[in-house]
Amino acid sequence: MPLYIEMPKLADTMTEGTLVKWRKAIGDKVSTGDIVAEVETDKATMEMESFDDGILHEFLIKLGDKVPTGARIAVLLAKGEAAPAAGTSHASAPTPATAAAPASSPSPAPGAAAHAAAPVHAAPASGERVKSSPLARKIAAEKGISLTGIHGSGPGGRIVAKDVQNATPAAAPARAASAPVSSVAAVPVPPAGPNDKVIPLSGMRRVIADRLLASKTQIPHFYLHIEVDAGPLMKMRAELNAGADPASGVKLTVNDFVLKAVVAAAVKVPATNSAFNGDSILQFGSVGLSVAVAVDDGLVTPVVRDAQKKSLLEISESVKDLATRARSKKLKPDEYQGGTITVSNLGSYGIEFFDAIINPPQSVIVSVGAIIKKPVVGPNDTIVVGQRLAIGLSADHRVVDGAVASLYLAELRRLIESPALLLV
Repeated sequence: MPLYIEMPKLADTMTEGTLVKWRKAIGDKVSTGDIVAEVETDKATMEMESFDDGILHEFLIKLGDKVPTGARIAVLLAKGEAAPAAGTSHASAPTPATAAAPASSPSPAPGAAAHAAAPVHAAPASGERVKSSPLARKIAAEKGISLTGIHGSGPGGRIVAKDVQNATPAAAPARAASAPVSSVAAVPVPPAGPNDKVIPLSGMRRVIADRLLASKTQIPHFYLHIEVDAGPLMKMRAELNAGADPASGVKLTVNDFVLKAVVAAAVKVPATNSAFNGDSILQFGSVGLSVAVAVDDGLVTPVVRDAQKKSLLEISESVKDLATRARSKKLKPDEYQGGTITVSNLGSYGIEFFDAIINPPQSVIVSVGAIIKKPVVGPNDTIVVGQRLAIGLSADHRVVDGAVASLYLAELRRLIESPALLLV
């Protein structure tokens, strides 16, 4: 019997992958651990290795095809094994999820497949077993779709993977039961017109949509804001950059100082470095600093681990490296998972002030705007030109109360307005 190379689950949030490059050719010998392809997930482009030995006999999908985890993508034959009859390699292979919705149809809802809907038949009587393949059950579990009510196209009405892929959210009562968030009916989108462009959701955009919808509807957000005197920070930054060795290429940014201050304040007020955990609150022993980085089709939040142990310069270098690799999709899963507090900075876009949505399961996110010159009251009630930085804090009220959030912002203000403390 031939062996199959399947689309692996390369990260916790991965439900599908896009094949971007084959690293082996038909007829090549493949050993366990060999890199056979490169796959783009919702966060990064990653190498995919083989878990079996054999001869690469056939590709089941094409470059650019998007398929769910667990789907067969290639066929391996053992040494001396005869090739299967033509077409049999595809018998149980799920259909790649490359077909876009027709231009005349509404855009698919977040998480919905872009295929035409499978016909939905009446549910079986209570207690009746739904016949389905293991891969179909796996895909259904990952998508939160109930197999009840899905018409099976396999032998004897058995539900196979492509039936689950093509099922519409209307045929998914399990998702509605387990996640009330997704059960809210979406407002219908008007049919696309002749000049409209239908853009299928990328894997990254789908994850962003699902996670932030869950965050905004399941986490009780509240918001606090402060305005900080950024004059001392700007002066110290200029002095440090002027005194740095030009050959080193070191250039500290305003964001570097803010990130260091966010970490130090979290150490001082540890209740903000926590997560809601059902019947408990998990307070983290170290700070995993998540930094929002804009990429072509969304954003990622790479993590600086043990940030409380790093100097201002080390945080600066770590963030620059992570941001560069995030934009080229070269991050490893452990480099964008496990953060405990997030910073989102839109100052470089000229945004003075905004409120961010919490990055679950974290309990706070710090939003940073642009430094603005404005008239302020100076010594002896004189009006002088000041440099002001607006900072917002979005907090999960299940974990952080207003008083705790206020203490955190007070510490953050103290550190930014006395930046020498960030060098200690």
